[in-house]
Amino acid sequence: MQAYRIVEWEHAPELVEAPVPEPGPGQVLVAVAGNGLCHSDAMMSQMPGALGEAIGWKVPFTLGHEIGGRVASLGSGVTGFSEGDPVAVISPSSCGHCTWCVRGEDNNCAQSLVGRGYGQDGGLAGYVLVSSARELVKLATLDPVVAGPLTDAGATSYHAVKRVLPRIRPGGTAVVIGTGGLGSYAVQHLLALSAARVVAIDPVADRLAYAAELGAHVTMEGVTSDTAREIIALTGDGADAVLDFVGIGPTILAGLRSTRRGGAFGLVGAGQGHLPQVSLYDLLPKDGEVFTFQASTIADALDVIALADAGRIRADADLFPLDRVVEAYEAMEAGTLRGRAVVVPG
Repeated sequence: MQAYRIVEWEHAPELVEAPVPEPGPGQVLVAVAGNGLCHSDAMMSQMPGALGEAIGWKVPFTLGHEIGGRVASLGSGVTGFSEGDPVAVISPSSCGHCTWCVRGEDNNCAQSLVGRGYGQDGGLAGYVLVSSARELVKLATLDPVVAGPLTDAGATSYHAVKRVLPRIRPGGTAVVIGTGGLGSYAVQHLLALSAARVVAIDPVADRLAYAAELGAHVTMEGVTSDTAREIIALTGDGADAVLDFVGIGPTILAGLRSTRRGGAFGLVGAGQGHLPQVSLYDLLPKDGEVFTFQASTIADALDVIALADAGRIRADADLFPLDRVVEAYEAMEAGTLRGRAVVVPG
């Protein structure tokens, strides 16, 4: 089968031939129907080899961690699934038995640093091996071609929204900075789960138009030195919740300045920005919270898939064949996509 792999550290991934894996005991082989692309994929290809090895990643490995498909074959001992079942594959890996996993906080499992598409073979190929059936979600009505992004972009943004919901007052305001793959889902989750007025901020006009189509009440073109003042003028005392899906210096600063007393600021974007130097009386929302996290839980993915199944959120996708995967990544980086870029093998 063809697979898009990192074959050497600090080199561009390559479309190469790779063997079709065979499932062992407890494992499931999934025929990939669609794999969503993520900005973190590009970061991995530029990662210094020493850092990758320190994390526990070994080259070569196939990229892709937003996977939907159908069960191709089952290893011995697997129950609850049959060949041909449409499934989505949980994005972060987890062991299932550590303290974090048994508490339902499996995104904090130490094993989550290594998984499908990051150190192990992922979904940018015809088939992907899933280590345990607990990492599969059987789909009811959703098309597996477009279901994969729900397990990462959809579930990660849901994790952030769920965290800030208690901070949003009736009739309050929530701000989403960056309305690309994750941010556009956050807009939808806020509308589905709260009565907040949703403000969407993005420098790309087409993404702002898409956010408005999804239901954002207010749109703002990019973060500027006036953004916080504009949010405070709109709300009176600042936003109940600000979620930053960009994560660079100016968006972090504007987000903190826009958050009201008792509100929440969530840093989700991996833009490598830094929190500004702050004092007790400066920037941090009094009696509020500032948080960050990585990935999402299995429960988050189940909830998001249920929301999509019920028609409460959309899973829009721009489809590309596997032999145009480089073009798909270029479109993602250029911000010209409407939905999530999804690569369809075969």
